[in-house]
Amino acid sequence: MIRRPTLIAALALAGLFSTPAFAQNNMSPKAQYAYDSKQASTRYADDKKLCAEETSSKARMQCLRDAKTEYDQAIINAKAAQKAGNSYASQPSKQQQVCADCGKVVAVNVVEKAGEGGALGMIGGGVAGALLGRQVGSGRGKDLATLAGAAGGAYAGKQVEGHVKNSKVWNVTVQYETGARADFAFDQDPGLQSGDLVRNSGNGITRR
Repeated sequence: MIRRPTLIAALALAGLFSTPAFAQNNMSPKAQYAYDSKQASTRYADDKKLCAEETSSKARMQCLRDAKTEYDQAIINAKAAQKAGNSYASQPSKQQQVCADCGKVVAVNVVEKAGEGGALGMIGGGVAGALLGRQVGSGRGKDLATLAGAAGGAYAGKQVEGHVKNSKVWNVTVQYETGARADFAFDQDPGLQSGDLVRNSGNGITRR
């Protein structure tokens, strides 16, 4: 009679399939399951051949039951390994974890911010315009020229003062690791350029 492993020993060997081998040979969980199930089927076929060589029908039946139990356990373990592998593969590593506050500068644009003239410019311009208006016309026409000169002078004074107050604004566009984008405006040069890595700091951003 050909000796074969007992049921307990066979199940112990089959227990090796409970360890996801994909972690060792870099197989995907699906590929590892296909490999494990094929190995189990091959081993089951070999065991049935051995069972056929048993000398009694009782021994053959027991041998076949043991072989089937071993095969079923190997398939169960292979499925468990595949499930564990899928769960393991779906968990991001520390390097893959996304930093919601981290991003990269993708654009820096400098624009001119128009200033607004104040009362001082209007008063100064109005006085100058009124004096200029007094130099032309006579009578009521002279008064109208004075008023027109004052109005025009006030407008011109406001425009001149506003031009003096013009300033620059640095608009910085950030692309975050989450895929979102945000724009930040600075009254002074933040010293950032496209490609710089940044992260949120209060209501603004700072270089990483």
